[in-house]
Amino acid sequence: MEEKDLLINYVNVNLLQSEVIVLKDVNLNVGKGDFIYLIGKVGSGKSTLLKSFYGEVPIASGETATIFEYNLQKLKRKQVPYLRRRLGIIYQDFQLLIDRTVHDNLMFVLKATGWKDKQAMKNNIYDVLKQVGMAEKAYKMPYQLSGGEQQRVVIARALLNAPGLILADEPTGNLDPETGKGIMELLYSISQAGMTVIMSTHNPNWPEQYPGRKLQFAAGKITEL
Repeated sequence: MEEKDLLINYVNVNLLQSEVIVLKDVNLNVGKGDFIYLIGKVGSGKSTLLKSFYGEVPIASGETATIFEYNLQKLKRKQVPYLRRRLGIIYQDFQLLIDRTVHDNLMFVLKATGWKDKQAMKNNIYDVLKQVGMAEKAYKMPYQLSGGEQQRVVIARALLNAPGLILADEPTGNLDPETGKGIMELLYSISQAGMTVIMSTHNPNWPEQYPGRKLQFAAGKITEL
């Protein structure tokens, strides 16, 4: 893999949570356009790995721990917001602001990440909502949407700043199978267009239906299947 296509590089990385080593000797290369599943039981370290990518879980030790051009072992607090702008994060529990419309949820994110041009902001919001099939729901409140529609809005939110990488923590975990399938098709199409996607899942069917790299988490280790 050429260096310019290497987004994440972990060599012999150890990750701690509450002073306990959760993952040991992590060796991982993530390249542009990869679609990667994180598979394992609850508590096996999947979320810990994802959180390490955006500076929420520190690197305890390791030879190399880089994401984009950031050295996570030397990451300064003031650099964290800039790193997170390069990532699109999709949460299982949506984390939408319930007191404002879909449009205003996305506007809030753009303002928080430094956008100033109102027309450019409106255009961006329309573009990402159209991409996820939600352009006609821009002025609905979150409670007026189904779970699947809310998750599509969360994906739109993750795409707002044209991230280099999408991180999805159990994106279909709270959805029924048919709705989950729609979300998987959307994420997979985003990946096929060249976006790198890393997602944790408990659903054994997704890797069969939407092929990608599979990382198994067990006993504090990660093994590529």
